[in-house]
Amino acid sequence: MQLERYDGNIENADFLNLLMIDIAGNIRSVALPHGYVTEKILKDGIGFDASNYGYAKVNNSDMVAIPDMSTAFYEVRGDYKMLHVLCDVVSTERETFDQYPRNVIKNARQFLSSKGIADTAKVLVELEYYVFEEAEYKSGYDQAFYRVKSSEGLGDVYDSQPRIGIGAAYHRMPPEDSYMDFRNETVALMEILDIPVKYHHHEVALSQLEIELDFMDMVTAADKVSLAKWIIRQVASEWGLSVTFMPKPLYKMPGSGMHVHQFLVKNDKSIFPGNELFNLTKEGLSYIAGLLSHSLTGSLLAFACPSTNSYRRLVKGYEAPVSATFAKGSRAAAVRIPGYVKKDETRMEYRTGDASSNIYLFLSAMVLAGADGILKGLDPVALGYQSMDAKDELTFPLDLNAVLDGVDKDREYLAPAFPNKLIELWTKAKRKEAEYVYNAPTVQEYELYF
Repeated sequence: MQLERYDGNIENADFLNLLMIDIAGNIRSVALPHGYVTEKILKDGIGFDASNYGYAKVNNSDMVAIPDMSTAFYEVRGDYKMLHVLCDVVSTERETFDQYPRNVIKNARQFLSSKGIADTAKVLVELEYYVFEEAEYKSGYDQAFYRVKSSEGLGDVYDSQPRIGIGAAYHRMPPEDSYMDFRNETVALMEILDIPVKYHHHEVALSQLEIELDFMDMVTAADKVSLAKWIIRQVASEWGLSVTFMPKPLYKMPGSGMHVHQFLVKNDKSIFPGNELFNLTKEGLSYIAGLLSHSLTGSLLAFACPSTNSYRRLVKGYEAPVSATFAKGSRAAAVRIPGYVKKDETRMEYRTGDASSNIYLFLSAMVLAGADGILKGLDPVALGYQSMDAKDELTFPLDLNAVLDGVDKDREYLAPAFPNKLIELWTKAKRKEAEYVYNAPTVQEYELYF
C-alpha cells in the first residue's frame, strides 16, 4: 500500500475517489476519472444513490456528496494515482442531511458549544483487533462453523506446538509476536495521513493486537479512526492476513474493546481537572454520571456496543466492564480515571464500547450522554456508581434487544444530533441482526442437546 499527502494539485490525480460513510460506519466510494473532475465538482459535489447506505429510502434516496478537501490524500494503486477524499452529504436542495454520520457528530460538537459547556471534546481511541493467517466461516440451513489459524498458536499450530499461552501474549516481543512488522507498516502509513499514533503493541491474547491513537478533536477522530481501520484491513489483505474488529471472535479468549479516553475543552483548556474526587471538577464528575446513567438504561450501549457479538464480550466475571461503576486506576470499571496522569491532565476513559460501532454515532452519543450529566448536575457518587460491588441494579442490559429497548425509552439527550428517523432506522437494522443471530442454533447447543 502506498499513500502520499495531498499537495493541493488536483491535476496530479488520475482519479478522484469520493468517500462516504454508511449507517454502519463503513467507508463507501465513488471514483471519478481525471477528465470528469472540475472545480465545480469540488465545490458542488456529485449526486449519488444513498438507498443502499442505510439512512435513505429508495423513493427519496438522491443525495449530494461534497468533497471535504481538508481530508484529501493520495493512494497509488498500480499505475494510477487516486485522490481519496471524505465527503459531506447534503440533500438535492443543498440542505444538511442530518442523518449522515459526519453531520451527526458535527451537530453533537455544536451542541456542546451552544450550551456553553465546551468548545469540543478531545478523544483518544484505542483500536484492538485480531489478525489471522487463515480465517473461514459459513452459516446456512444445514451447517454453521468458523475456523481460524495463526502462527502464534491457533488452529493446527496450537494443536501441535503452541508458542505461548493463549492469554499470555501481552507486550510480547518477536519472535513470539509474529505481527510486529505488520503493525509497523500500518502505523507508518497512518503517520503519512496525519493519524497520530501514541504506540502499538501485542495484546493479551494470541493474534490480538492494539494500536493506540493520540488525542484529537472528536470530529477529526471519527474520520481518522475510520481511515485507520481501512489501512489496517488493506495492509492485512496485501500480506495475506485477515483482520477482524469483532468484539469477541474467539471462545474463552479476551475480547476486543474500543476504549475512549476523553476530556472537554473550553477556551483551549480542559474543564475536567479540579479539586473534587479523583482530581476532577464537578463538571467532570457529572459528565461521568451522564455516561453511566445512559449506559445503565442501555441507550448509550445501543451505539457503543451495537452488535450481538458485543454481548459475547460483555459478560459478568470477565475483564470487560458490565456495570455502572467508575474508579481511579481500575480497568474493571466502566469509566476509569487513569492514575498515571498529572493532576492538571486529569481525564477519563470509557471502557465499555467496541469497534463494531459506527465511530461517528458512538462518539456523538457518548459526548451527548456526558453533556446531559453536566446539564442536569448529576452526582455519580450519590447515584452509587463509585461502588465496585457487583450490584444487580447497576448492571447494564447485556443483549442487543435489551439495549435497543433502552434507546426507545431514553433518547431525549440524543435529540440535539440524532434525528428520530435515524434512530428508528438504526434500531430497525439492529433488531433484524438480533433476530438473525438469536434465532439460530449454535454449535454449543448441538453439543449439549443433540
